[in-house]
Amino acid sequence: MFERKGLLTRFKEGLARTRQGMVERILDLVSGTKRIDEEFYEELEEILIQADVGVQTTEKLLSELKKSVRQQKVDDPKRVTPLLQEIIVSLLGTNPVELALAPGRLNVIMVVGVNGVGKTTTIGKLAHLLKGEGKKVLLAAGDTFRAAAIEQLEIWGKRAGVEVIRHQEGGDPAAVVFDAIAAARSRRSDVLIVDTAGRLHTKVNLMEELKKVRRVVAREAEGAPHEVLLVLDATTGQNALQQARIFKEATEVTGLILTKLDGTAKGGVVIAVSHQTGLPIKFVGLGEKMEDLKEFQAAEFAAALFDRSPGN
Repeated sequence: MFERKGLLTRFKEGLARTRQGMVERILDLVSGTKRIDEEFYEELEEILIQADVGVQTTEKLLSELKKSVRQQKVDDPKRVTPLLQEIIVSLLGTNPVELALAPGRLNVIMVVGVNGVGKTTTIGKLAHLLKGEGKKVLLAAGDTFRAAAIEQLEIWGKRAGVEVIRHQEGGDPAAVVFDAIAAARSRRSDVLIVDTAGRLHTKVNLMEELKKVRRVVAREAEGAPHEVLLVLDATTGQNALQQARIFKEATEVTGLILTKLDGTAKGGVVIAVSHQTGLPIKFVGLGEKMEDLKEFQAAEFAAALFDRSPGN
């Protein structure tokens, strides 16, 4: 979907703060250490945890690193960096990041996440991206609980050049989705993106409401929802991981979108969330522009983290 060079460059720009907060410290460690010993591993562990890689994922990283060091008989700390990069790619997984969209059918994408993570703006950016690929996209304003959520989605719909199906604030989200699916069929849309309420991690009744919406989607569109994308704010670190666990249990999430990656020095949460949930990261937000939602590629992410070329 994206050219490798362009994606790598954009990742490098978006990960600048994480490189300063995590990778520069790792590079200083390997360049300033004469041998690989327990003290070296302890310092590396501290750096990873402070970058929100998390205890469980850090332990896995270090375990795999120690194994590689032993197997390859590595004694120069400078050789640790490429090994670490390879392990990060393996932990991020080889799951396909392409959306499960198929021609000749109405593809329904549910987008979930708590308020404040950038869910509505992400929907607008995703609609823009899919429209740019030639798909006819429709949006459903299923977050009827939050004040101004519908209006916000309509603003982003206009920016993306796509129509929004809406009811009144406080209405039944399932009814909105029912009407949106009917509208998408009548307009011969390729993709329907459904916004959902964002207080679900603390409100049991709203979590049940989300399940109700999913049931309506499944009943009205064969095989739907074809994707359930959870939007997480990368700047919230381990809170993002906790949200991922809760939503995965309640909504059968198929993929993750991490927003605001350019605004955090703790981008290690990307590794933690992917590793500990087993869910593929489909997209990352690397800025505020409409074009700043990028398809995630593990190899490019890891390469951008450790790249020290000038100008970045």
